[in-house]
Amino acid sequence: MEEKINAFLENLQTVKNYSRNTLAAYHNDLNQFLNFATSEQAYLVNWVRVDKSLLLSFILHLKEREYTPASVSRKVAVLKSFFHFLVARGDVNADPTATLDSPRFQKALPHVLSEIQVTQLLAAPQGDAIKQLRDRAMLELLYATGLRVTELLSIDLPDVNVDTQTVHRPGRGGKRRVIPINDRANDALIAYIENARAKFKPREDEPAVFLNLKGARLTRQGVWLILRDYCARAGIEAKVTPHTLRHSFAAHAITRGEGLENIQRVMGHSSIATTQIYTRLAPELPEKNKTE
Repeated sequence: MEEKINAFLENLQTVKNYSRNTLAAYHNDLNQFLNFATSEQAYLVNWVRVDKSLLLSFILHLKEREYTPASVSRKVAVLKSFFHFLVARGDVNADPTATLDSPRFQKALPHVLSEIQVTQLLAAPQGDAIKQLRDRAMLELLYATGLRVTELLSIDLPDVNVDTQTVHRPGRGGKRRVIPINDRANDALIAYIENARAKFKPREDEPAVFLNLKGARLTRQGVWLILRDYCARAGIEAKVTPHTLRHSFAAHAITRGEGLENIQRVMGHSSIATTQIYTRLAPELPEKNKTE
Protein backbone atom coordinates (compact mmCIF):
# COMPACT_ATOMS: atom_id res chain seq x y z
CA MET A 1 0.00 0.00 0.00
CA GLU A 2 2.93 2.30 0.66
CA GLU A 3 4.15 1.66 -2.88
CA LYS A 4 0.91 3.17 -4.22
CA ILE A 5 1.44 6.26 -2.09
CA ASN A 6 4.98 6.62 -3.42
CA ALA A 7 3.75 6.23 -7.00
CA PHE A 8 1.15 8.92 -6.40
CA LEU A 9 3.70 11.32 -4.94
CA GLU A 10 6.13 10.65 -7.78
CA ASN A 11 3.36 11.49 -10.25
CA LEU A 12 2.69 14.77 -8.47
CA GLN A 13 6.37 15.63 -8.58
CA THR A 14 7.16 14.69 -12.17
CA VAL A 15 3.88 15.45 -13.94
CA LYS A 16 2.39 18.28 -11.88
CA ASN A 17 5.64 19.72 -10.50
CA TYR A 18 4.38 20.00 -6.91
CA SER A 19 6.76 21.62 -4.44
CA ARG A 20 8.76 19.62 -1.92
CA ASN A 21 6.75 21.06 0.96
CA THR A 22 3.44 20.11 -0.66
CA LEU A 23 4.66 16.59 -1.35
CA ALA A 24 5.76 16.22 2.27
CA ALA A 25 2.33 17.37 3.48
CA TYR A 26 0.57 14.89 1.15
CA HIS A 27 2.87 12.11 2.32
CA ASN A 28 2.10 12.85 5.98
CA ASP A 29 -1.66 12.97 5.39
CA LEU A 30 -1.73 9.68 3.46
CA ASN A 31 0.52 7.92 5.97
CA GLN A 32 -1.70 9.15 8.79
CA PHE A 33 -4.73 7.60 7.10
CA LEU A 34 -2.86 4.38 6.34
CA ASN A 35 -1.75 4.02 9.96
CA PHE A 36 -5.32 4.60 11.14
CA ALA A 37 -6.76 2.19 8.57
CA THR A 38 -4.39 -0.66 9.43
CA SER A 39 -5.02 -0.15 13.14
CA GLU A 40 -8.76 -0.43 12.51
CA GLN A 41 -8.46 -3.37 10.13
CA ALA A 42 -5.39 -5.41 10.99
CA TYR A 43 -5.53 -7.46 7.79
CA LEU A 44 -5.90 -4.52 5.42
CA VAL A 45 -3.33 -5.13 2.67
CA ASN A 46 -4.84 -3.47 -0.41
CA TRP A 47 -6.42 -0.10 -1.19
CA VAL A 48 -9.31 -1.96 -2.85
CA ARG A 49 -10.59 -2.85 0.63
CA VAL A 50 -10.86 0.78 1.76
CA ASP A 51 -14.51 1.81 1.75
CA LYS A 52 -16.50 4.91 2.61
CA SER A 53 -17.26 3.60 6.10
CA LEU A 54 -13.55 3.44 6.93
CA LEU A 55 -13.03 6.93 5.56
CA LEU A 56 -15.87 8.29 7.69
CA SER A 57 -14.33 6.63 10.73
CA PHE A 58 -11.08 8.41 9.96
CA ILE A 59 -12.84 11.77 9.76
CA LEU A 60 -14.55 11.10 13.10
CA HIS A 61 -11.16 10.11 14.54
CA LEU A 62 -9.73 13.47 13.44
CA LYS A 63 -12.64 15.43 14.89
CA GLU A 64 -12.36 13.62 18.21
CA ARG A 65 -8.76 14.75 18.37
CA GLU A 66 -9.88 18.32 17.75
CA TYR A 67 -8.36 18.82 14.33
CA THR A 68 -9.66 22.06 12.83
CA PRO A 69 -12.28 21.82 10.06
CA ALA A 70 -9.73 23.31 7.67
CA SER A 71 -7.20 20.55 8.49
CA VAL A 72 -9.81 17.80 8.12
CA SER A 73 -10.96 19.29 4.82
CA ARG A 74 -7.38 19.31 3.52
CA LYS A 75 -6.83 15.67 4.45
CA VAL A 76 -10.08 14.67 2.73
CA ALA A 77 -9.01 16.55 -0.39
CA VAL A 78 -5.69 14.66 -0.41
CA LEU A 79 -7.50 11.32 -0.09
CA LYS A 80 -9.85 12.26 -2.92
CA SER A 81 -6.90 13.13 -5.15
CA PHE A 82 -5.13 9.90 -4.22
CA PHE A 83 -8.10 7.64 -4.99
CA HIS A 84 -8.76 9.47 -8.24
CA PHE A 85 -5.19 8.58 -9.17
CA LEU A 86 -5.72 4.91 -8.21
CA VAL A 87 -8.92 4.68 -10.26
CA ALA A 88 -7.24 6.26 -13.28
CA ARG A 89 -4.44 3.67 -13.09
CA GLY A 90 -6.87 0.79 -12.62
CA ASP A 91 -5.52 -0.03 -9.15
CA VAL A 92 -9.03 0.15 -7.70
CA ASN A 93 -12.36 -0.32 -9.46
CA ALA A 94 -14.41 2.24 -7.55
CA ASP A 95 -13.63 5.48 -5.76
CA PRO A 96 -14.78 5.34 -2.11
CA THR A 97 -14.31 9.11 -1.79
CA ALA A 98 -16.67 9.94 -4.67
CA THR A 99 -19.58 10.83 -2.36
CA LEU A 100 -17.44 11.86 0.61
CA ASP A 101 -18.12 15.44 1.68
CA SER A 102 -15.48 17.68 3.20
CA PRO A 103 -16.33 19.47 6.45
CA ARG A 104 -17.64 22.95 5.85
CA PHE A 105 -15.70 25.78 7.37
CA GLN A 106 -15.70 29.53 7.15
CA LYS A 107 -12.43 30.80 5.83
CA ALA A 108 -11.01 33.43 8.15
CA LEU A 109 -11.09 36.96 6.81
CA PRO A 110 -7.67 38.42 6.03
CA HIS A 111 -6.22 40.79 8.61
CA VAL A 112 -5.97 44.39 7.47
CA LEU A 113 -4.62 47.58 8.96
CA SER A 114 -6.82 50.61 9.43
CA GLU A 115 -6.10 53.60 7.22
CA ILE A 116 -4.75 55.42 10.29
CA GLN A 117 -2.34 52.55 11.00
CA VAL A 118 -1.17 52.56 7.38
CA THR A 119 -0.54 56.30 7.60
CA GLN A 120 1.52 55.78 10.76
CA LEU A 121 3.49 52.93 9.17
CA LEU A 122 4.27 54.84 5.98
CA ALA A 123 5.48 57.80 8.06
CA ALA A 124 7.83 55.63 10.14
CA PRO A 125 10.92 55.75 7.84
CA GLN A 126 12.11 59.24 8.81
CA GLY A 127 15.05 61.06 7.29
CA ASP A 128 16.98 61.07 4.02
CA ALA A 129 19.57 58.36 4.73
CA ILE A 130 19.75 55.77 1.97
CA LYS A 131 18.09 53.07 4.07
CA GLN A 132 15.13 55.31 4.96
CA LEU A 133 14.69 56.37 1.33
CA ARG A 134 14.69 52.73 0.24
CA ASP A 135 12.31 51.61 2.97
CA ARG A 136 9.89 54.49 2.37
CA ALA A 137 9.76 53.65 -1.34
CA MET A 138 9.29 49.96 -0.61
CA LEU A 139 6.45 50.41 1.89
CA GLU A 140 4.70 53.03 -0.24
CA LEU A 141 4.86 50.72 -3.26
CA LEU A 142 3.59 47.68 -1.35
CA TYR A 143 0.53 49.56 -0.11
CA ALA A 144 -0.11 51.47 -3.35
CA THR A 145 -0.14 48.38 -5.55
CA GLY A 146 -1.01 45.35 -3.44
CA LEU A 147 2.06 43.56 -4.79
CA ARG A 148 3.09 40.26 -3.26
CA VAL A 149 6.47 40.47 -1.56
CA THR A 150 8.03 38.15 -4.16
CA GLU A 151 6.73 40.42 -6.92
CA LEU A 152 8.11 43.48 -5.16
CA LEU A 153 11.56 41.98 -4.78
CA SER A 154 11.71 40.78 -8.40
CA ILE A 155 11.16 44.29 -9.76
CA ASP A 156 14.07 45.40 -11.95
CA LEU A 157 14.86 48.95 -13.06
CA PRO A 158 13.34 48.47 -16.57
CA ASP A 159 10.04 47.42 -14.91
CA VAL A 160 9.54 50.88 -13.41
CA ASN A 161 8.34 53.87 -15.43
CA VAL A 162 8.13 56.93 -13.21
CA ASP A 163 6.95 59.09 -16.17
CA THR A 164 3.78 57.04 -16.66
CA GLN A 165 3.66 56.09 -12.95
CA THR A 166 3.47 52.37 -13.65
CA VAL A 167 5.20 49.14 -12.68
CA HIS A 168 5.22 46.17 -15.05
CA ARG A 169 4.87 42.63 -13.73
CA PRO A 170 4.39 39.21 -15.41
CA GLY A 171 0.72 38.29 -15.77
CA ARG A 172 -1.43 35.39 -16.87
CA GLY A 173 -0.92 33.92 -20.31
CA GLY A 174 2.48 35.53 -20.71
CA LYS A 175 0.98 39.02 -20.73
CA ARG A 176 2.59 41.85 -18.79
CA ARG A 177 0.57 43.27 -15.91
CA VAL A 178 0.70 47.07 -15.91
CA ILE A 179 0.12 48.39 -12.38
CA PRO A 180 -0.54 52.08 -11.79
CA ILE A 181 1.10 53.73 -8.79
CA ASN A 182 -0.06 56.83 -6.97
CA ASP A 183 1.83 60.11 -6.61
CA ARG A 184 3.18 59.30 -3.13
CA ALA A 185 4.67 55.97 -4.19
CA ASN A 186 6.00 57.43 -7.42
CA ASP A 187 7.68 60.33 -5.60
CA ALA A 188 9.20 57.92 -3.07
CA LEU A 189 10.52 55.71 -5.89
CA ILE A 190 12.07 58.68 -7.68
CA ALA A 191 13.75 59.88 -4.49
CA TYR A 192 15.16 56.42 -3.79
CA ILE A 193 16.32 55.58 -7.33
CA GLU A 194 17.86 59.01 -7.99
CA ASN A 195 19.39 59.71 -4.58
CA ALA A 196 20.00 56.42 -2.79
CA ARG A 197 20.10 53.26 -4.91
CA ALA A 198 23.60 53.85 -6.30
CA LYS A 199 24.92 54.43 -2.78
CA PHE A 200 24.16 50.78 -1.94
CA LYS A 201 27.03 50.09 -4.38
CA PRO A 202 25.40 47.44 -6.59
CA ARG A 203 27.37 45.67 -9.30
CA GLU A 204 27.00 47.19 -12.74
CA ASP A 205 24.93 44.20 -13.89
CA GLU A 206 22.58 44.20 -10.86
CA PRO A 207 19.11 45.17 -12.17
CA ALA A 208 17.13 44.91 -8.91
CA VAL A 209 15.39 48.04 -7.70
CA PHE A 210 15.45 47.19 -4.00
CA LEU A 211 18.90 46.38 -2.64
CA ASN A 212 20.35 45.31 0.69
CA LEU A 213 23.38 46.89 2.32
CA LYS A 214 25.65 44.57 0.32
CA GLY A 215 24.33 45.92 -2.95
CA ALA A 216 22.45 42.72 -3.82
CA ARG A 217 18.73 42.11 -4.31
CA LEU A 218 16.83 42.44 -1.02
CA THR A 219 15.46 39.15 0.37
CA ARG A 220 12.04 38.19 1.75
CA GLN A 221 13.52 37.84 5.22
CA GLY A 222 15.01 41.29 4.90
CA VAL A 223 11.62 42.81 4.08
CA TRP A 224 10.00 41.04 7.03
CA LEU A 225 12.62 42.41 9.43
CA ILE A 226 12.31 45.90 8.00
CA LEU A 227 8.53 45.82 8.27
CA ARG A 228 8.64 44.52 11.84
CA ASP A 229 10.99 47.33 12.84
CA TYR A 230 8.77 50.07 11.39
CA CYS A 231 5.62 48.56 12.90
CA ALA A 232 7.30 48.79 16.30
CA ARG A 233 8.26 52.40 15.64
CA ALA A 234 4.70 53.20 14.55
CA GLY A 235 3.25 51.60 17.68
CA ILE A 236 1.41 48.88 15.74
CA GLU A 237 1.20 45.87 18.05
CA ALA A 238 -0.70 43.51 15.72
CA LYS A 239 1.30 40.99 13.69
CA VAL A 240 1.94 42.56 10.30
CA THR A 241 3.43 40.85 7.25
CA PRO A 242 3.99 42.16 3.72
CA HIS A 243 0.77 40.34 2.77
CA THR A 244 -1.08 42.42 5.37
CA LEU A 245 -0.32 45.48 3.23
CA ARG A 246 -1.64 43.61 0.17
CA HIS A 247 -4.89 42.84 2.01
CA SER A 248 -5.10 46.42 3.28
CA PHE A 249 -4.65 47.81 -0.23
CA ALA A 250 -7.58 45.74 -1.53
CA ALA A 251 -9.92 46.43 1.40
CA HIS A 252 -9.25 50.18 1.35
CA ALA A 253 -9.61 50.34 -2.46
CA ILE A 254 -13.04 48.69 -2.23
CA THR A 255 -14.05 51.04 0.59
CA ARG A 256 -13.15 53.98 -1.67
CA GLY A 257 -15.51 52.57 -4.29
CA GLU A 258 -13.03 51.20 -6.83
CA GLY A 259 -14.41 48.50 -9.11
CA LEU A 260 -13.73 44.86 -8.30
CA GLU A 261 -12.57 44.03 -11.82
CA ASN A 262 -9.91 46.73 -11.71
CA ILE A 263 -8.71 45.59 -8.27
CA GLN A 264 -8.64 41.98 -9.54
CA ARG A 265 -6.47 43.02 -12.50
CA VAL A 266 -4.04 45.03 -10.39
CA MET A 267 -3.67 42.26 -7.81
CA GLY A 268 -3.35 39.51 -10.40
CA HIS A 269 -6.20 37.38 -9.03
CA SER A 270 -7.20 34.60 -11.43
CA SER A 271 -10.78 34.61 -10.09
CA ILE A 272 -13.04 37.53 -9.18
CA ALA A 273 -14.25 35.42 -6.24
CA THR A 274 -10.89 35.92 -4.55
CA THR A 275 -11.26 39.68 -4.85
CA GLN A 276 -14.85 39.59 -3.58
CA ILE A 277 -13.63 38.33 -0.20
CA TYR A 278 -12.54 41.88 0.57
CA THR A 279 -16.10 43.18 0.29
CA ARG A 280 -16.77 41.44 3.61
CA LEU A 281 -14.27 43.82 5.18
CA ALA A 282 -16.17 46.85 3.93
CA PRO A 283 -19.74 46.67 5.32
CA GLU A 284 -20.54 50.23 4.24
CA LEU A 285 -19.61 49.53 0.62
CA PRO A 286 -22.23 50.59 -1.97
CA GLU A 287 -24.25 47.66 -3.28
CA LYS A 288 -23.00 48.32 -6.82
CA ASN A 289 -19.46 47.30 -5.90
CA LYS A 290 -20.49 44.35 -3.74
CA THR A 291 -22.23 42.67 -6.68
CA GLU A 292 -20.05 43.91 -9.51
